Amino acid sequence: MKVQKERLGSRAQSLFEAQQKSICAELASLDGHAEFRFDKWERSGGGGGLTAILSDGVLFERAGVNTSTVWGEFDATALAKLGGQERRFFATGISMVLHPHSPMVPTMHANFRYLTRGEQGWFGGGSDLTPYITKREDVQAFHRAWKSICDRHDSTYYACFKAWCDRYFTIPHRGEMRGVGGIFFDDLADDLEKVFAFVSDCCQNVLSPYLPIVQRRRDEPYGERERRFQLWRRGRYVEFNLIYDRGTSFGLATHGRTESILMSLPPLASWTYAYEPEPGSPEAQALTYYQPKDWLA
Repeated sequence: MKVQKERLGSRAQSLFEAQQKSICAELASLDGHAEFRFDKWERSGGGGGLTAILSDGVLFERAGVNTSTVWGEFDATALAKLGGQERRFFATGISMVLHPHSPMVPTMHANFRYLTRGEQGWFGGGSDLTPYITKREDVQAFHRAWKSICDRHDSTYYACFKAWCDRYFTIPHRGEMRGVGGIFFDDLADDLEKVFAFVSDCCQNVLSPYLPIVQRRRDEPYGERERRFQLWRRGRYVEFNLIYDRGTSFGLATHGRTESILMSLPPLASWTYAYEPEPGSPEAQALTYYQPKDWLA
């Protein structure tokens, strides 16, 4: 079991690092203006990572693609925050968040990871979409693409992981999701080889559900009203990431690089007091999308 865990950790790390290079190249080409900045960092307790950030592009206001591999022992503060008694851990993963300038183009997030704690090892990850000016056909296409990837490995995955995503990306104090979901899974420890094959497929095709939406919407006109709504909804994104996101909590608890952990936050966001969209407006329609729905029905 120990040898299998170590081999899986090495294979997962190689997968994530290779995909980071490929994804960054594809995103830079898609933006057509800005390039990624790469920052390598080391963690004093063991390990480190590579952060890739594209800023102020034509398409992306900020795009981040991070890899990290860290190990060591949880200190008392981390143990109290994360729970359990086992201190030894190993974690390797890739995470990305894409924040476009245009409110007509959704934000996309994805991350995939392999963790061990003591003698236990498991995979987690997923991808979700946060549209602002919502288009039903885009949301359906995103979910349909992820269902196709899931179905290649297990016909039960999509329904299970879609429902899990809806639950996970809910903002309890707002009573709504941060977006329209996608797939999410965690603590998958049975048949690790099967799950690794699935995670590999997800990583290698992580942009395929998103890029057709970008191509359809990137040149659509918008005005100040749509931009204000985008910034207001980004505020919800910030609230979720800082209060509820497990990846953010894990990274901070294990003393990872703060700039890399918080790259998921948009460069601009707003909190408008008691905001109410105009009835019948696209913004009012968007608010109906941020609840669990069967998008493929």
